[in-house]
Amino acid sequence: MTERRGAPRHRVFKRGTIAIGGAGFDCTVRNLSATGARIDVEGPVALPEEFVLVIETDKVSHRCRPVWGAAQRIGVAFQ
Repeated sequence: MTERRGAPRHRVFKRGTIAIGGAGFDCTVRNLSATGARIDVEGPVALPEEFVLVIETDKVSHRCRPVWGAAQRIGVAFQ
């Protein structure tokens, strides 16, 4: 299998928020790299082409876009 990620990923378990307009949806960040992340959500979430991922423990936010999704797992690329 060919690795397509642009940067090494690290396993994490961090609370996050998907911020869309004035709304926020809880998520869990499961892995993280300099270029993106894999997040888990509780249920189906319709994501726009671009949103902000807030990682509370690190006090950071990333503008990102979804690049893949499988059930409650979503891969995002940082912009």
